[in-house]
Amino acid sequence: MNNDYLDPINSLHVPELADTTFAMDFLLRAKEGVRNIAVALTESASPDVRTLLRTQLMQGIAMHQEITELMINKKWFHPYELSEQYKLDQLSANNTLMIGKMNLFPVETNRKGMFDRTPDDH
Repeated sequence: MNNDYLDPINSLHVPELADTTFAMDFLLRAKEGVRNIAVALTESASPDVRTLLRTQLMQGIAMHQEITELMINKKWFHPYELSEQYKLDQLSANNTLMIGKMNLFPVETNRKGMFDRTPDDH
């Protein structure tokens, strides 16, 4: 990886990295939803609300399982192979550090001359 973030060589594997990131975020949100629904279930007194929350809880658990299985099948998540998961976590951390060091916001942000006409006066 060179320091030129516009160089196309730096975009290799970016779609897959994005997919893994989105999937992990979705998995964490599903887990958070299950936890929140479980808390709400313990706090509710209405039988109708409890029935609704139980249904949502089961759907949330099923969704979490589906996301987990997808990630395992695509080799984006290794819950039973800690050494493999560690390698993925290290790769993610290194990519994060690399992106953090890029000059994504250069000092010169003047866009004058980039447009074919001046803005309409309103």
